[in-house]
Amino acid sequence: MPKMKTKRAAMKRFKRTGTGKLKRWHANHSHILTKKTRKRKNRLKKSALVASADFPRVNRLLQA
Repeated sequence: MPKMKTKRAAMKRFKRTGTGKLKRWHANHSHILTKKTRKRKNRLKKSALVASADFPRVNRLLQA
């Protein structure tokens, strides 16, 4: 049986934290930034954790 390959698209989008949670980045921070407030843009810069409902699905993509 061949080895399972990690989904490379998922690998580029998610990082695992020290405690095993998954970190993601916010969308809507790449273009059309003029109409967004500074407060909103600053919040979008920061990373967030993957929701508990999505965790098993994303985790499966990263398991190799």
